[in-house]
Amino acid sequence: MTPIKRPHWSFSSINQYRRCPLQFYFERIVKITRRTVSSSLVFGSAIHDALAGYHQRIRQGWDASEKDLKADFLGSWNVRTNDQQVMFKAKESASDLVGKGQALMELYSKEDPPADIIAVEERVLVPLCDSSGNVLERPLAATCDLISGTAEQTKVTEFKTAAKAYSVFDVESSLQPSCYTQSALSTLDRWVSVEFVVFTKTNTPKIQRLKTSRSQEDLDRLGDVAKNVEKAVENQIFYPIESPMNCSGCPYRQECRDWRSTKPVSQQKQEDQLNREAACAG
Repeated sequence: MTPIKRPHWSFSSINQYRRCPLQFYFERIVKITRRTVSSSLVFGSAIHDALAGYHQRIRQGWDASEKDLKADFLGSWNVRTNDQQVMFKAKESASDLVGKGQALMELYSKEDPPADIIAVEERVLVPLCDSSGNVLERPLAATCDLISGTAEQTKVTEFKTAAKAYSVFDVESSLQPSCYTQSALSTLDRWVSVEFVVFTKTNTPKIQRLKTSRSQEDLDRLGDVAKNVEKAVENQIFYPIESPMNCSGCPYRQECRDWRSTKPVSQQKQEDQLNREAACAG
C-alpha cells in the first residue's frame, strides 16, 4: 500500500498516542526503526493478509476455498517472520501460532461468505471535524477491512486477533468504529453498522462477533480527541505510560530508559540517531 505523504491521522496513530505518548514519539516523530516485532503483530498481519485475499476472490467471483485461506496465511507468516526479528511470548512458539492460525482459517472458511462486497482493504482520506463543526487541518486516513451490504444496510467488518475474547465494553469504547463511520459518511454518504470479528488464539481457537454503531455525537468526540492529540504533539508532550501491556512487547524499551523529558525534540532526535549509528557500527 502506497504511503500517504500528506500529514494525517489514523485510528492507529491516535490510539498509539493515547496508549503511550513516548512510543508515539519514537515511532512517528523520531522514526526509529523497530528492532523487533511482536509475534501478535505478525500473527494479526498474516490473518489480515489471508482474509483480504479471500474476500477479493469472492468479490471477483472466483473460487475461494479453505485451502487458499490456509496457504495465504502461511505464506504471509513465512515472509514476515523471515524479514523481521520476532519476539515470542513465554511458552509460545512459531509452530503453535501457525497451528492456531490454520485452525482459525478453517473455522472462517466454514462460515457463510460475505455477500454484496463493496470494498476490501480500501483506504481513503476524509475530513475530521470537532464538536464545534471546525474542520481539522489533518484529515483521517481510514482503511476498512471489509465493506459489504446494500445502500440501505451497509456494514463495515473489522477483523481482530486476540489472546482472549473481547468484551462489549472493548467494542463500545473503541474509537475505531467512529473512524469507519466517519469514512463511510464521507465516501458513501450513508451511516453504517460495524462488526468486530475477533479471531481468538485460545487453546481451542474461536471466532467471536460483536456488532456496534455510532452516532453524530460519537463522531464529534472522535474529532475532539484528534484535535487535542494534535495539540499535545505540537507542544511536544511526550511521556511514557508504563504497564505490562504496553511494555512487554515494546521495541523501544532501551530508548525509553534513555529518554529524558528535559531534552528538546531536536536534541533527542540527534542523540537517537547517534545511538542507532553506534549500535549498527557495533
